[in-house]
Amino acid sequence: MRTLPFDKAKLEEIASRWPTPFHIYDAKAIRANAKRLKKAFAWNKGFREYFAVKAAPNPHLMKLLKEFGFGSDCSSMAELVLAEKVGNVGEAIMFTSNDTPAEEFRKAWELGAIINFDDMTHWPYFQENVGNFSAAELGGRLFCCRYNPGPLKGGNAIIGKPEEAKYGMTREQLFACYAQMKAAGVTRFGLHTMVASNELDPAYIIDTARLLFDLVADLTQQLGITFEFVNIGGGIGIPYRPDQKAMDLEAVGDGIRAAYREIVEGRGLKPLALYMECGRCITGPYGYLVSRVRHIKNTYRMYAGLDACMSNLMRPALYGAYHEIVVPGKEGSGDTTVYDVTGSLCENNDKFAIQRVLPVLAPGDLVVICDAGAHGHAMGFQYNGKLRSAELLLEEDGSVREIRRAETLDDYFATLDFEA
Repeated sequence: MRTLPFDKAKLEEIASRWPTPFHIYDAKAIRANAKRLKKAFAWNKGFREYFAVKAAPNPHLMKLLKEFGFGSDCSSMAELVLAEKVGNVGEAIMFTSNDTPAEEFRKAWELGAIINFDDMTHWPYFQENVGNFSAAELGGRLFCCRYNPGPLKGGNAIIGKPEEAKYGMTREQLFACYAQMKAAGVTRFGLHTMVASNELDPAYIIDTARLLFDLVADLTQQLGITFEFVNIGGGIGIPYRPDQKAMDLEAVGDGIRAAYREIVEGRGLKPLALYMECGRCITGPYGYLVSRVRHIKNTYRMYAGLDACMSNLMRPALYGAYHEIVVPGKEGSGDTTVYDVTGSLCENNDKFAIQRVLPVLAPGDLVVICDAGAHGHAMGFQYNGKLRSAELLLEEDGSVREIRRAETLDDYFATLDFEA
């Protein structure tokens, strides 16, 4: 059974001020996790984690992670502005996007971000639409290309097979793009890939780093360019299911260190900084969706209807994802029933759990849906006129503060003109 950072009494106290549903994050646990990640890769002097803003786009969480030197991995205008507002500018931003509009490239350039090109056509597009920069202007800036290894690397259920993914360049395109950038005057380079999501096998992450180290060696030899970093992407998963084991970050760090010594040092390459862009494994296990049972329905099966719905957490409906559910005050109860746990959206797949064994529930019971700290609130939507819920932060001293207020009907209607 999952151990929560709060008990029923504490949750009732919180819910008396912020009505359910709401998302709440555990600041103490997030800080401890950030420290652990940094320690696992401390052997690499240039190591940096660029938190994937898409996972939890809240400035309060971003500022918390900034305490540990974490940068911001951004993929849109809004995420670039979020990074700017929390003080992550310059090379504290990794801008990795696809089908990118000119104004976003322009904003990334103005902020001094590391610009990571998803396709070889994006380099001439950048030059034509952002600015025909001189070699001197380009020479001081750090650019990157995203590699798609295709069938050389297996994918997984969430991100799919690399050869079927829309992201990144082939090996041949990669060489051509770097050659074009070098000819234009670029002198600072990085290399990036992202080929899996929610991966729990340490060997997969280690093999990804090894693949990039080998590719850097080949690019350096053939093109005569020097790389400052490799970004192995994110993809480190979390154990959503009780029978899954958390990723051994220390084993990943040790495995990548061995590959670094063998390939980077062994082949006489210049030192490389190791970058990552994890989101899920940083905040995911330490965020919770708190809801109340609204109705119990007994037809062909038992349904526990909540005041939350898939607009608060769409992963179960989108991926068939599993999220553990805890009923505070009824942990370990021997009196159980099998439920479909549902929301009020007019969609039959609006279910947080299907045929889940839970303590016997009654209207008014608090329900905590675990591992909702990444890709939870961030993926919210307004279908059926549902409003996005509040986000709260549980501080280390036990106090709670609001870090995003709940939406109102005025927010929902703000973009409409009823007089037109």
